[in-house]
Amino acid sequence: MWIADGWKDYELLDCGGGEKLERWGQQILVRPDPQAIWESKRENPGWKRAQGRYFRSSEGGGHWEKDKLPEQWRVKYRDLTFNVKPMNFKHTGLFPEQAVNWDFAREKIKAAGRPIRVLNLFAYTGGATVACAAAGAQVCHVDAAKGMVSWARENAKASALEDAPIRWIIDDCGKFVEREIRRGKSYDAIILDPPSYGRGPGGEVWKLEDNLFPFLKLCAQVLSDKPLFVILNSYTTGLAPSVLGYMLHLLIAEKYGGKVTWDELGLPVTDTGLCLPCGSTGRWCSE
Repeated sequence: MWIADGWKDYELLDCGGGEKLERWGQQILVRPDPQAIWESKRENPGWKRAQGRYFRSSEGGGHWEKDKLPEQWRVKYRDLTFNVKPMNFKHTGLFPEQAVNWDFAREKIKAAGRPIRVLNLFAYTGGATVACAAAGAQVCHVDAAKGMVSWARENAKASALEDAPIRWIIDDCGKFVEREIRRGKSYDAIILDPPSYGRGPGGEVWKLEDNLFPFLKLCAQVLSDKPLFVILNSYTTGLAPSVLGYMLHLLIAEKYGGKVTWDELGLPVTDTGLCLPCGSTGRWCSE
């Protein structure tokens, strides 16, 4: 498991009973988590004193109960700063386990010794975009949601990267990649964080199990002659990390060589010493 243990402003205090107790800066939150199915003693006082708690509804969705929780606040990871806030469907706008991928990308970019162009697809609020830009890369940030792209720009500004070479694109990721292929554009690195399920602007249905392999095959066509890395994330229940690795092997490694690795992402749990699984990642790198 790749464990995101470099945080100071985020801490997974405890988890169990289908919930997790987290510290986001000074704020304590309780949120649902489908992986934490074991029992918890819930001895941490944060369980009772949390400023925000998300409750699922039996009819789908859910709601926040917030006690003196700010509308928005900031957390830092190393030299990066992010805006977080309680959103619909339990989210805060940041997935802290992804910090292990930010570190991986930054290390590869800094060690490359040449200009690197990164394509970040389904880029959400820009955690990976900000990390890659901070390492000196040119980044193309693509997401279909205007609000998420605006939030990502705010994160770049919070990290003093408002003047970094980042292209902000509001578009369907598949259509954007198809246009880049026609334009003859190429990238040295690609980061993909596709949803399990979604609908495009024209009502097109995206289902990860059906669409991910052909989409990755399409993305491989915009890799440069000397690609550096590809990161492929999945939060789809039941999709093993090895599946991501096999796709990267078939579509990237067989052409460019290099190395493919895959694993679960995890967050260390302070009160128990365990690690909570938080999705899967496959990585290809040139060396």
